[in-house]
Amino acid sequence: MAAAAKLTNVAQERALLVQAIIGRQDRQQAQDSLEELERLADTAGAVVIGSLAQHRERPTPKYLIGEGKVEEIQMACRQANANLVIFDNDLTPKQVNNLDQALGIKVIDRTEVILQIFARRARSAEAQIQVELAQLQYLVSRLPVSEKQPRFSGGIGMKGPGESPLKLRNEPMRRRIRDLQRKLETIQARRSQTRARRAYPSVSLVGYTNAGKSTILNTLSAADAYVDDRLFATLDTKTRLVRLPDGREVLLTDTVGFIRHLPHGLVASFRSTLDEVRESDLLLHVADASHPHVQDHCAVVFDTLAEIGAQDVTQVLVFNKCDRPEAQAALPDLLRLFPDALAVSALRSDGLDPLRQRLAEALQGRPPR
Repeated sequence: MAAAAKLTNVAQERALLVQAIIGRQDRQQAQDSLEELERLADTAGAVVIGSLAQHRERPTPKYLIGEGKVEEIQMACRQANANLVIFDNDLTPKQVNNLDQALGIKVIDRTEVILQIFARRARSAEAQIQVELAQLQYLVSRLPVSEKQPRFSGGIGMKGPGESPLKLRNEPMRRRIRDLQRKLETIQARRSQTRARRAYPSVSLVGYTNAGKSTILNTLSAADAYVDDRLFATLDTKTRLVRLPDGREVLLTDTVGFIRHLPHGLVASFRSTLDEVRESDLLLHVADASHPHVQDHCAVVFDTLAEIGAQDVTQVLVFNKCDRPEAQAALPDLLRLFPDALAVSALRSDGLDPLRQRLAEALQGRPPR
């Protein structure tokens, strides 16, 4: 059960996406969430063959959705030869069990997809420990209520800690969780000692996933951080030294991107990494100005920062990807809403000199924490 990221290659799955729009949920936000789920599924290795949505005043305890919609899903899967159903909503263990039995097809939810992506992308020992801990905590909460629950091997449904998780029972899993928590506490203590001795101010790159944080790190520091036009390309923190116009040097750290409905277990498991954000002297909040829902993404980041206790750390908001036509059209409104924000294109190195100057001004006279 060592490394959650050591996964065997499996054939691509054909996935049908399902979304329940509950109550007065904003339709446009729901559509954006569904499109994001499609990108998550692609990142996890599935081929999306279509999507279905249903508006309900309240969820049903049995399936979340109505029984008629379950029959529609079954027919759509049969016609498109789909072998995986991914819900954009969080499902209870009972709902997963009922849907598995009703459809005869593997059913997972958004949280499970995100956990799987983290398992595939984690490279460092610390990230692998954090992901395995999050997965095990998720599995403990979802052990089947009945031994009759059918689960399916292979694919993107929770590969990682324990290839046969249903063979594990509560106590062995809880022992492993305690062991991983002790390891992370040791890592956290070591990080705290390192932070206490650092000689440079620290700046953390934060933002919604795929906003371009790694590209900014590479451009400002001539680093070689991995860049990919997929969600959660960066899980392992990377820190580089950056020289500012006033001659000062600062430590610039790339961190894991945030996303709406980020599983709380992941936030808790990545505490040792996210503490770097909370203990920073300055946060460089990077947002994708070309995204149609960039304001919503900024709100998600603000909320997540508050969740980890970093809401009081000084922020510099940077709208990235401003070379794109969509960003050019949105910038006037964005800069009216956020007049202190900067507009840059990290890919083309546009606007980075004013960014360096802003960092120097924000850190002026501030000793490292």
